[in-house]
Amino acid sequence: MPFDSVLPAVAAGAERRRRAERRLRLTGAGLLIVLLIALAGISLLCGTVWLRPAQFLGSEATARMARLILLDLRLPRLVLALLVGGTLGLSGAVLQGLTRNPLAEPGLLGVSAGASFGAVTSIYFGLAGSFATATPLLGLCGAGIAMTLTFALGRGGGTLALILAGVAVSGLMYALTYLALNLAPNPYAAYEITSWLLGSLADKGWDQVWLAGPFIVVGSALMAMTGRSLDALSLGEAQARSLGVNLERVNWLALAGTTLAVGAATAVTGAIGFVGLIAPHLMRPLVGYQPRRILWPSTLTGAALLLAADIGTRLIHLGFGPELKVGVFTSLVGTPFFFWLVVRLRRLAP
Repeated sequence: MPFDSVLPAVAAGAERRRRAERRLRLTGAGLLIVLLIALAGISLLCGTVWLRPAQFLGSEATARMARLILLDLRLPRLVLALLVGGTLGLSGAVLQGLTRNPLAEPGLLGVSAGASFGAVTSIYFGLAGSFATATPLLGLCGAGIAMTLTFALGRGGGTLALILAGVAVSGLMYALTYLALNLAPNPYAAYEITSWLLGSLADKGWDQVWLAGPFIVVGSALMAMTGRSLDALSLGEAQARSLGVNLERVNWLALAGTTLAVGAATAVTGAIGFVGLIAPHLMRPLVGYQPRRILWPSTLTGAALLLAADIGTRLIHLGFGPELKVGVFTSLVGTPFFFWLVVRLRRLAP
């Protein structure tokens, strides 16, 4: 066959593949959105008091109580689950692309540990009882301090130095957190610290949403701006620089976005693990391995995972007794996936 006649056939085949991939991505995004809507509806209705549409049309007292539960309890919990889960999924995808490490997750750079230490400090010194926003505000401060330390230690040393700096800062922050728990002035403070560290969406109101929401939105926007640069970084740092990528700017966007978004999320809900690790891996087989394409699917998947976990804790509470903390639930479900991922990477290793 003449070479000139082969080229159109190859181009047509490549175009068909691109169209098929585009249809698959659109279909996956549509299914994720439908799943999120379904989970949101279940989240609004399920709980210790199950809500039924008929209750909103019943007597005035019944309708008022149903609206109170829906608007003041269930709806802020739903919004917070979507914000926190989405930002954990997005930050996991960004950090895995930035470090080119499939096991990277939001806690890798010390942000979660720093936010935990800041929040625990608030509880330890009794500031949490003075005003309601003391814990999340100090959690944000702790996240900022941790990220500043990580960036200062790892700056100029490449990705490996940044990861090692994050591990060191995480170890320091967790050590200080456990020291505060060990030296807690009374059993009630120790119990409150322990409960917060387990991570929970329960008993969260609009105050927490309005406090964390702006930081999460701004941080997520900064992380979303790294997409094209992450594609170039997948070829290596030297190749990315040759393509005109400003690595310092990319690092700053990713780190500042993670600090704002994940720090705010952790400061409000406590530490919630595995969502940021799992969400990108679930999406890669469906949307391809180009880092930029994974960002928003991982955001939707993270939101769906955390919302499903929150619903699961409520159903367990209704069926078996004490309500599991959502951080415990995600760890129990996520650990087997982590083991599977490690085994898979070992099999693929040369």
